Amino acid sequence: MESGGGGDADADFDAPSSKALARKEIVAYGIGHMLNDLTAACWFTYLLIYLTDVGLTPREAALVMLCGQVSDGLATVAAGYMIDLFGGFKIWHGGGSLLVSISFSSVFGGCSVCVITGNKTLLVETLGYSVFAAIFNIGWAATQVSHMSLVNCITANPTSRVALNSCRNAFTMVANLLLYGIAFLVFTFKSNDNVERQYRWIASANVAIGGFFVLIFLLSVKEPRLQHHFQPKLYTKISFVSWFRKILYYQVALVYTLTRLTTNVSQALLAFYLIDDLYMVESSKAVVPAVIYMSSFFTSIWLQECHWTSFRLKAAFTTGASLWLFCGVGFFYLSSSFQLYIYPLALVVGTGNALMLVTATSMEGLLVGHSLSGCAFVYGSLSLCDKLACGFALYAIEALHGTETPAFCLLNGRCSVSLVRRVLALVPGGCAVAAAVIALTAKFERRGENDPLREELLLPQAQSSSSSTTTTSEIIEIPSPGRDPEAPLWTKMAHTMVGRWGSLREPKAPWLDTP
Repeated sequence: MESGGGGDADADFDAPSSKALARKEIVAYGIGHMLNDLTAACWFTYLLIYLTDVGLTPREAALVMLCGQVSDGLATVAAGYMIDLFGGFKIWHGGGSLLVSISFSSVFGGCSVCVITGNKTLLVETLGYSVFAAIFNIGWAATQVSHMSLVNCITANPTSRVALNSCRNAFTMVANLLLYGIAFLVFTFKSNDNVERQYRWIASANVAIGGFFVLIFLLSVKEPRLQHHFQPKLYTKISFVSWFRKILYYQVALVYTLTRLTTNVSQALLAFYLIDDLYMVESSKAVVPAVIYMSSFFTSIWLQECHWTSFRLKAAFTTGASLWLFCGVGFFYLSSSFQLYIYPLALVVGTGNALMLVTATSMEGLLVGHSLSGCAFVYGSLSLCDKLACGFALYAIEALHGTETPAFCLLNGRCSVSLVRRVLALVPGGCAVAAAVIALTAKFERRGENDPLREELLLPQAQSSSSSTTTTSEIIEIPSPGRDPEAPLWTKMAHTMVGRWGSLREPKAPWLDTP
């Protein structure tokens, strides 16, 4: 203990230990995001089709999602600032989870405001769903930010930090597959129930299972008492205004936002396409998204085996965009007579999604580089752009639902093609091509001739703390956990970017762990 007036005060704080975490501690942390993952998968896959099935017009349904997207984007930035300022990670996590549970059940359980007021007009329904959509996304953001931020407080061991994030991503996979499994059972064995009752079953199961895991997380994970802003004073603060002077910032922002538009628009409209255009059974709304997710997941794992350079990053992204062009053609010409071909098409969609998502998120890391004090602004601002763009895009698309005018007719005279079919054929593929063009023109910082992108976070602790002025050329390459045949399963899943859209990745730099 230090002598002097500050010694006793310092003794009340626990510095993150550099000792490796036990497996049960890693698992206890990983399950803490299960509620968020379950509800998010249901939200983006089924919200629009659920709201239209219960009586809202496509425009009002899209307005509900837009309110949620705007709230999510703003709350993500605000929650990060407040948590940095006041701490209390588990309090934010528990409070956010409570808001998620209540609001999610209120959205998919029927119009609670209508029941309370005794008024079920379209205006009251839209207002009621919009309010709870906003509350849901505020709680979701608080839970997500606090859960991710807790990694650096739990441990200072770089390998354990990778394991924590890896385990979290592994349970993201479990949550998504669990959601689609629950939906499949409900749509298959509760097919005679009305729509509200079906989705109430799904929502109740999600909240019950997710809430159980959140409770285990809150009881099992110890939050150390840390000094405010546990950071070395030698780092220089960078004004967020400086990012606006970088052309690369705008390029990466456009690439990331267009990538999210590609994946989110296709996911939100897929259920409409399966039921209204291909006339498939209700259970297909669970099976086809599950196929896409599994394809994305395994492609993401395979991507971790690659030896990345800036050129290969751009090549992989362009390949994903090209696959989406092929998928757009498939969505347009696939008829109900050949509806089973949607499954191989879903495999291609999943592969394209993974190629674009993984590489686009990696471009964010290249943009941040060594400007660690500005990384929060970059990730937060890009996440805000993504959420606002997706919200307004879906609102614009749904606002056109039912307005079949000659302006939508193709050159061959086919005016009977549904709006959903046209959107799936043109919007995701168009966004993907535009993003690929921008990505190819971006000039990322060179790290030396043919210098690969490296797993800097996996540096040994002694090496990472040996000097506060480590340069990129001094960093040795450490094999990725995805390439280690003896690594546990969740470590191989460390960098899969599938799961909750808009999730953030911690920048990998050794001096983050300087004591």
